[in-house]
Amino acid sequence: MSTPHLDMAELGALLGDPARASILTALIDGRALTATELAEVAGVAPQTASGHLAKLTAANLLDLRKQGRHPYYRVASPLVASMLESVMSVAAMQLPPRRTPSSRLDEGMRTARTCYDHIAGRLGVAIADTLVTRGYVLLADDGGEVTPAGADFLAAFGAALSRKGLRRVFCRPCLDWSERRWHLAGAVGAALCNRCIDLHWIERAQGTRALTITPKGRRGFADNFGVILNQQ
Repeated sequence: MSTPHLDMAELGALLGDPARASILTALIDGRALTATELAEVAGVAPQTASGHLAKLTAANLLDLRKQGRHPYYRVASPLVASMLESVMSVAAMQLPPRRTPSSRLDEGMRTARTCYDHIAGRLGVAIADTLVTRGYVLLADDGGEVTPAGADFLAAFGAALSRKGLRRVFCRPCLDWSERRWHLAGAVGAALCNRCIDLHWIERAQGTRALTITPKGRRGFADNFGVILNQQ
């Protein structure tokens, strides 16, 4: 049986390869992509990508599912996505910071993006701040909780949830790599994200985790959460 230290070393080796890191980053929003798409993302040959994908799948970091003749890969669980986001947070805190020209995509990612199945970036952090300030959600290093008033708010917002039969963490904080503060994850974070998409407040962009805040969304976030963000 391997020791925890060895497991951590193996995990570090898997994440340390640039191609595998690119593959995992592309999948952190919960999408399922083909091996061909992931080879393009990683900038490697299909055969090389297949080797990387086999290692990541064997380590239970990725889940392989077949649809028709095409195999699709996705992050194996919310726990894996949370781990990847945490690694990105640590990388973003390195000193001295790397000075690279910021792009429009970078700015969009920092304003609003998906982190697996919940909202991250300035928008995600601002929503979490509002829920905590209003006493709807309690967040701590070791987890989170929705208060009775919070449950009423979520129900009125159309994001009601029941713990019954739930197979994932109900509510937890997730460290935001760009803001270095908490946004809301777990089933509650996912329900809020899905509701905002259904309301057309945010829109997914193909090929990126960045989210576009629509004009309707700017009004909705301001009226319901007191959140006002300018998106470039």
